[in-house]
Amino acid sequence: MDTIAPSFEQPTSPSSGFESQTEPKAAPPGPRLSDMFELLCAQPDTAGAAHVVHVSQLRRGGHVFREGARAEFLHIVRSGWFKSTRTGIDGYEHVFGFLGRDDVLGFEGLASKWLPCTAEALDVGSVFTVALRDLDVLRRQHPALDQALQQALAKQLLRATETADMVAAVSSEVRLARFLVWMSQRMAERGESPRRFLLRMTRREIASLLGVAHETISRGIGLLADRGQIRVDFREIEILDLPGLRASAVSTRRDLSLPAERHAWSAAPRAPVRERMACPA
Repeated sequence: MDTIAPSFEQPTSPSSGFESQTEPKAAPPGPRLSDMFELLCAQPDTAGAAHVVHVSQLRRGGHVFREGARAEFLHIVRSGWFKSTRTGIDGYEHVFGFLGRDDVLGFEGLASKWLPCTAEALDVGSVFTVALRDLDVLRRQHPALDQALQQALAKQLLRATETADMVAAVSSEVRLARFLVWMSQRMAERGESPRRFLLRMTRREIASLLGVAHETISRGIGLLADRGQIRVDFREIEILDLPGLRASAVSTRRDLSLPAERHAWSAAPRAPVRERMACPA
């Protein structure tokens, strides 16, 4: 199945089995439209409290939808991290973005009948799912939803600009610094520690987003650690010097004020162009 098909929950009546002297406990209410409003920081809507929406749970590697699938649903990230990818004609998977809490997946479906990318869970996560065929009716019935979606779209455009800014730097080291600063900001928005967090994505996935070789990510992390700006324990990142990391993210080229040996990996002698372009025998 290419997309998650929601099965909207319906209220269930208590079982009519054996009588009991104690009143049976009501089943816990399912996720409501008002819960989605709260996630999107929209104005409260009392009418939304009665509308049950579907929540899909995904494990790492689970797909919300796949590239080329028919656009049928809109998904709002409730928890976890996801990656947005496209596959080239050569089979290479390119990461276009990392999406977390309150990000919207499948927005492209509003402009096309087909989804241009794949959304995959990077860890255990969940998404609210709304059918596109129901979206217009829900927007008319709940003005708060319409406002929330406009804000979400504006936020998506802003984050797309932030991603473009990451890869605008010439130096891969600066791209990495910008990515870590961006992650710090995202964690703060989620109410989590902006200085110590776990990277749910692999270094290869980060390299794909930034447009560099994954070996370069490993070298760049080592360089930032040598500067005393971060501490690394596998995928756990601790930012020790946030102002210093931000300073590393400002320049579009490498920091020339640092000793040359710190940039030995980027200044290593290179073979002549003809030799580098020659195919191995």
